[in-house]
Amino acid sequence: MIDFTLTENDQKALAAVRAEGLIARKYARHFDENEHEFPPDELAEAKDRPPAFALMLQRKPEDTPLGTMSMLMTAAQTWGDYSVRMRRGKGGLGNAALQAAGTAEQKQKWGHLTLAMAITEPGCGSDPSAVQTTAVLDGDEWVLNGEKIFVTTGCRAEGVIVWATIDKSAGRAGIKSFLVEKGAPGFIVAHKEKKLGIRADDTAAYVFQSCRIPRGNLLGGDETVPKESSGGFRGVMATFNMTRPAVAALGLGMAEAALDFTREELRKAGFDVDTYGAGPRATNAVVARFHELEALHDAALLTVLRASWLGDQRKPNNLEASIAKAKGGAAVREITQGCLELLGPFGVSREHLIEKWFRDVRITDIYEGTGQIQHLIIARTILGYGREELR
Repeated sequence: MIDFTLTENDQKALAAVRAEGLIARKYARHFDENEHEFPPDELAEAKDRPPAFALMLQRKPEDTPLGTMSMLMTAAQTWGDYSVRMRRGKGGLGNAALQAAGTAEQKQKWGHLTLAMAITEPGCGSDPSAVQTTAVLDGDEWVLNGEKIFVTTGCRAEGVIVWATIDKSAGRAGIKSFLVEKGAPGFIVAHKEKKLGIRADDTAAYVFQSCRIPRGNLLGGDETVPKESSGGFRGVMATFNMTRPAVAALGLGMAEAALDFTREELRKAGFDVDTYGAGPRATNAVVARFHELEALHDAALLTVLRASWLGDQRKPNNLEASIAKAKGGAAVREITQGCLELLGPFGVSREHLIEKWFRDVRITDIYEGTGQIQHLIIARTILGYGREELR
């Protein structure tokens, strides 16, 4: 039986992350309104506090499995703020791709770097198999040409995993992943993106102009293009099975922050939000709606824990990862908007962070596969539909 009851050690680790999050909130508004600045790698208060995430590594056999606990820790961290952290850890989405598809030699060579992942292009978003960036083998070097946009950690990263096609006629089978380090000739960081939410987060646009990289920088090292399968595309897509539940957890942390803030304000206004079980007919409409939002949060969190638990058990979780992402992305939008509605004009004031959380959670349903794409994956998996049937 799956049991997500937290041990004393688990609770101690989560409490430490939340304590850090409260400190991070003091800086959140500044970096939201000054998005040209990067939050520091380490806040001034860090010198007086041991790293909270270190507690998660001091595991006991009875503690929550590491993957599942990391989801809860991720949510606890963004409960403080999405972009500002007590300590900014190394690593990005590209590091997950390296671990999922790289060779042992590549992992050893580049595992210490912070790696971004560049997939989205001006004309290619939800369908990553339509990438137009090309990679052509020239002797012992690959030559890359193309543009990438909305690259998370794009400015700070020391390198990037780039999706490019080595054979456009082969469709998905021709898509490969390449590691490009900053400073490679022809690799240009064009600009930092300006966004609705997560403004302090580092999101960049890249241009590759006859960018040359060594032949060995092909992730996984397989240069073949199978004609009857998706080739390495399926392998690199497996990265998202690891990261989509985490994306949902990021949003749920902010949604929980909105719920906590709204709960306190409703209490101050005289609403009894702490009595459950009376049903919508026997309670105030405001309280009933708030309880609906709380239940929606808990339901979405359970899908995240289910997907991560399967990963901890080394079981397939492609379906569950997409369910977690789809449910989480939709839930956090409804929760934060619902909280704003319950709070009225108070909720949209920039004197409070709840309007920021409302903007920040929008990304949860967009990046690493939109909610609509997740529904297609779910339908394909459950109903057995093929790619052409879902067009």
